[in-house]
Amino acid sequence: MKVIGFNGSPRKEGNTARLVSTVLDTLEGNGIATEYIQLGGQNMHGCIACMQCRENQDRQCSIKTDNCNEYLEKMIEADGIVVGAPTYFADLNAETKALLDRSSFVALQNGGLFRGKVGAGVVAARRGGAVRVMDSILKPFQMSEMFLPGSTYWNLGYGLQPDEVVGDTEGINNMRNLGRQIAYLLKALDLARENGVQVS
Repeated sequence: MKVIGFNGSPRKEGNTARLVSTVLDTLEGNGIATEYIQLGGQNMHGCIACMQCRENQDRQCSIKTDNCNEYLEKMIEADGIVVGAPTYFADLNAETKALLDRSSFVALQNGGLFRGKVGAGVVAARRGGAVRVMDSILKPFQMSEMFLPGSTYWNLGYGLQPDEVVGDTEGINNMRNLGRQIAYLLKALDLARENGVQVS
């Protein structure tokens, strides 16, 4: 089993990175392989509504000038997907929004490629707006028929300066708990499938 984690923040060693890494480290400690991808700061183009993914049925976005298709393939192969994002004016930043829009639409138009996977979002914020960012991450996952594990609170961490989120003890502990919940759910789904239960 494997979980892929995206840092949507352009800050490679900022608060979002710390939150995503905490979830992935916890997963590793629970026997789940992980891969971390630095998404933020790339030239990730938004969806252009060309509908070529629906027409071509090739599991790819028609835009070939960025890394979206590479990431999409990794998402298809993974058992779980964690998307971390900073809070920009109470919503997602552009790169994270572009990845979610394009990958989710391709997946939906090609037979539900994310169906049955486990998905989670984590959000870094200075103060407010983080719940809306979380909602923007999870809506595509819900539409894709993914399983969304709960945790002890919303998966949020608070801080502005790099690593300031480490001082948010509740937020960091929630990331660890989220990692444990994802691991539990992945193992339960794997066991169910091994026993012939149709779970997706």
